[in-house]
Amino acid sequence: MNVRVLPIEQKSVAGRRGANIPVAVEEIRARGRAAIPAHLRRAEAPRLPEVSELEAVRHFTRLAQQNFSIDGQFYPLGSCTMKYNPRVNEQVASLPGFTELHPMQDDGDCQGTLRVMYRLQEELKKILGLEEVSLAPAAGAQGEYAGMAAIKAYFRARKDEKRRVVLCPDSAHGTNPASASLAGFEVKPIPSGPDGRVDVAALDKLLDDSVAALMLTNPNTCGVFERDIVEIARKAHAAGALLYYDGANLNAIVGRVRPGDMGFDVVHVNLHKTFSTPHGGGGPGSGAIGLSRRLAPFIPDSHVIRDEDGFFTMWTGDAPAPLGRLMAFHGNTGVLIRALAYILAQGGEGLRDVASYAVLNANYLLARLPAVYEAPFGRPCKHEALVTIRKQNKLNGIKAFDVAKRLLDLGFHAPTIYFPLLVHECLLIEPTETESRETLDQFVAAMEQIAREMSDDPEALQQAPHDLPTGRLDDAKAARELNVCCRWDSPAAGE
Repeated sequence: MNVRVLPIEQKSVAGRRGANIPVAVEEIRARGRAAIPAHLRRAEAPRLPEVSELEAVRHFTRLAQQNFSIDGQFYPLGSCTMKYNPRVNEQVASLPGFTELHPMQDDGDCQGTLRVMYRLQEELKKILGLEEVSLAPAAGAQGEYAGMAAIKAYFRARKDEKRRVVLCPDSAHGTNPASASLAGFEVKPIPSGPDGRVDVAALDKLLDDSVAALMLTNPNTCGVFERDIVEIARKAHAAGALLYYDGANLNAIVGRVRPGDMGFDVVHVNLHKTFSTPHGGGGPGSGAIGLSRRLAPFIPDSHVIRDEDGFFTMWTGDAPAPLGRLMAFHGNTGVLIRALAYILAQGGEGLRDVASYAVLNANYLLARLPAVYEAPFGRPCKHEALVTIRKQNKLNGIKAFDVAKRLLDLGFHAPTIYFPLLVHECLLIEPTETESRETLDQFVAAMEQIAREMSDDPEALQQAPHDLPTGRLDDAKAARELNVCCRWDSPAAGE
């Protein structure tokens, strides 16, 4: 028997409480309210549901169960590397020696945390093949900005102020041109060739003495490896420009290829992607940056150094740091601790396996998906399978958006859609290395079902999802007219 679950506001009963507040506490609260200036106080109490503690717990538990998450479903969100976060990392980051430190304690009291940060810096240097690493940036976008600021400071120190242009491929992540622009550069796009890679001939025409940097990710957002990367790096450096690596897709090459060996001068690394720490919902994250020898003097304040006696300290030196401090105190240390735990648990061979299985899983999906999901750049791919349904869109109006919504009905989080922008009606599917073949087969079965529905029942597909707590919303209206206020006039509510 299906029992209708009432919204929490309809369970409200006037005067019902989840806890009894002692009179002494109420008196303290009253004195606190009296200390607040009258013009800052509420005119009336907030209209909140009046329920027991048990009903409140059940309400929030039900809400949590309605969410899609990596712990509950396959989460093939292309270019975001939403993979399983090992619980042992959570346990390590939760040790009292880390969590009970106060950020204003002296370095002498924080040697354990500083040692972890120093070790992580050293491990990332080896993984990236670069001279210096800063753990300061709080996210990938801030890491990008820090990298671009270091490039700007580099050219300013050389009195080469005419270099005001940054080149970005037309398939770049949107944060790339945004970060470059925010750092004060003019952004010019580089077209992609028919194979989804940078058009080297077009690049040749754009490289001149006005170019400060070229921003790339490799593999790129089309899911293919820039096989001309060594030649691209040579051309950029010969023109006096620097090469920036967007590390969002590092999961595809970690442990196998080092960005520094490809010729990159600065790299931002999403520790919350490649090195398996929780992310999403606004943070926390970490966008650590690696710097080549020529950019090492422009590392942001601050990073961890070790003196001759083995004492660790947060260094804030006299180097011409482009931004000063990016984060208060030690940054998002919980993320950093998890990342080091993951790296040490994997080891060198384990990190190679991360990339190998990430690429294997993506190619397995690309080979198994029905022909209706066209691979615009052929096979093989790297860590993410890019497909398009542009032919179905022309035939019967089916959109990538419809496929994404239907996948939710079938128990899978939707992949990235409509990105990269140069591929019409595309889906960017990243299985990561953590998913089993059985899970991938279940996903393929779901995609096969949707392929049949494109022909047999397109109208129903265009109305998906059907079986979730919320049906299809007007996404454009929700974005343009955001309303997060709760309007509640339940007759059961108490005054």
